[in-house]
Amino acid sequence: MNSRTVDFLLRLEWAAVLAAAIAGYLFLDGSWQLFVLLILAPDLAMLGYLAGPAAGAIVYNAFHILVWPAILFLAGLYTESAFAMQVAAIWTAHIAMDRALGYGLKLSTGFTDTHLGRIGRGR
Repeated sequence: MNSRTVDFLLRLEWAAVLAAAIAGYLFLDGSWQLFVLLILAPDLAMLGYLAGPAAGAIVYNAFHILVWPAILFLAGLYTESAFAMQVAAIWTAHIAMDRALGYGLKLSTGFTDTHLGRIGRGR
């Protein structure tokens, strides 16, 4: 299998996670207003780049790993908080959307350097 096929399969896999997160959100009776309000919220972590590329990568990556929305979802299950589970679904959808579009976790060398390769031209 060549790298283009693997890249396509990875994007397809993350698109499926995105669809599942949205379906889960709808199952939890989440409002579209909340979804629209929060879907890009994790990208506020880009502000970490104001402190430089290494600090920026740490802050950005902290908000773009599935560990935190998974913990939030489990906490929502435990406390029976639909809101916590809805926010976790939105957060998961954001991460999945990023990965489906080819945006990965950032390397400390710069914003365009990710674990999935370089973003933009020359990719």
